[in-house]
Amino acid sequence: MTHLRLMFVFAHPDDESMGAGAIIAKYVAESVDVYLLCATRGERGWQGDEKDNPGLEGLGKIRTEELMNAAKVLGLREVNFLDYIDGDLDKANHAEAIDKIATHIRRIQPQVVVTFGPDGAYGHPDHIAISQLTSAAIVCAADSGYTDSLNQPAHRVAKLYYQVDPKTFVEMLHSWGFDLTFDVDGVTRKHLGWEDWMFTTRLDVGEHWRAAREAVLCHASQLVSWRHLFDAMTDDMHRLTWSQSTLYRAYSLVNGGRKVETDLFEGLR
Repeated sequence: MTHLRLMFVFAHPDDESMGAGAIIAKYVAESVDVYLLCATRGERGWQGDEKDNPGLEGLGKIRTEELMNAAKVLGLREVNFLDYIDGDLDKANHAEAIDKIATHIRRIQPQVVVTFGPDGAYGHPDHIAISQLTSAAIVCAADSGYTDSLNQPAHRVAKLYYQVDPKTFVEMLHSWGFDLTFDVDGVTRKHLGWEDWMFTTRLDVGEHWRAAREAVLCHASQLVSWRHLFDAMTDDMHRLTWSQSTLYRAYSLVNGGRKVETDLFEGLR
């Protein structure tokens, strides 16, 4: 393997920092080229007083700038937007969205791709949609009979991961006052987490939690309702929060079995 490339595909600005900041920082420190595809610009994620809401375009610009600042902190090689509207991703034309993702996969040629799990962490429809669309795009990108919008040759991703949280981690956040829920069609979906035995991969990212916290702080518009909790956290609490790094290996062409991995590139190095 000549050079390692890792691609994250998430739905909103801040997903990369709050969910995977330390993972990104770890692999950047190892000289891996790390890329991000962000499906939306977070246009509906206003956390302040509604009378001050700058609107879809205004908030999208704010959150785009926040993401680009976080990208510099983490060392991302490239950030690309799919330019869907926050909250509408599950209603997007699926063929178009798959083509957009597959086109980037073929252009960048990552060996490893990371996205949300099928539960979307806490049931967010955009998170669930990007998980499904990314999985489909990986299949299309590897198919020599599939033509993307740039007419590129096929590329086969070697490993696909879901970034997922342990149940014990979610319970810890709840005990500190952080409670992630999302109301969909009259049903409140909760952040439940996965049982420990479900994880295929655990990464040691302990030395990178400060970079993750700094990247999270770049997303100031998203910390409004939680800032009092965030500022009250001790360094040890921040370390426990931002060094979380459990994943589920959805598929691999280069390894397998129930031994828990400690490297996303296991079988490729």
